[in-house]
Amino acid sequence: MNIKIALINPNTTKSMTSRMHKAASPLLSDKVDLVSLTAPYGASSIEGFYDEIFAVPPMIEVLQPLAAEIDGVVVGCFDDTGVDALRTILDVPVIGICQAAMHAASIVSHKFTIITTLNCSVPAIENLVTRYGFDKMCSGVRAAEIPVLDLESNTTDAIEYISKKIEQALSQDGADAIVLGCAGMVDLTRDLTNKFNVPVIDGVGVAVKTIEGLVSMQITTSKIAGYAPPRVKYYSGVLERFSPSQN
Repeated sequence: MNIKIALINPNTTKSMTSRMHKAASPLLSDKVDLVSLTAPYGASSIEGFYDEIFAVPPMIEVLQPLAAEIDGVVVGCFDDTGVDALRTILDVPVIGICQAAMHAASIVSHKFTIITTLNCSVPAIENLVTRYGFDKMCSGVRAAEIPVLDLESNTTDAIEYISKKIEQALSQDGADAIVLGCAGMVDLTRDLTNKFNVPVIDGVGVAVKTIEGLVSMQITTSKIAGYAPPRVKYYSGVLERFSPSQN
């Protein structure tokens, strides 16, 4: 059974897409084809509620035409941007890297702390912690105060800042695992795991393997309630092209 998984980066930074692809590809079986996609327009990074709202339309435009070709979708943003919307228009399983990472952490630890980039991203992640039911297991969300794009241009400082937050999480939060709360941290897991001798989890790899497993078991998205296809209606103005149709 051949499996085709789409990994979509909701921001426009192609180098971040490449890093995610490079990190996830070695984890997949020979029968899995990972197709990595980048939003064709929008923000260069997603940092907070405002940015993520505008990231959803380009993802829909990229993925909807591929609906018949792909077996599953991974959204490469820790805000799980647009995951719910994509689940309504696609029959295949869709997962965000936040949900995937927290599930993995819950299996290998008693408590985990999430280390993200900026303080403005903390409330959105805390909302997801509650929504996914990990309030008791997540011991906190800490911001390293690193802009997302600095993870690419200033890796040395980024690792230093993230390491300090991990030290605090382990000594003050009671955490015995760490979740990296940004797709831009995708290639830091191995070094940080070795440095701190605890599981340091990136959601990209976990999400891709989760989709592979779901597809292998022929588990798809339920279509009888919240993820039912959107009702046919007309959208006006600049949103006209997103009007739900029967096609």
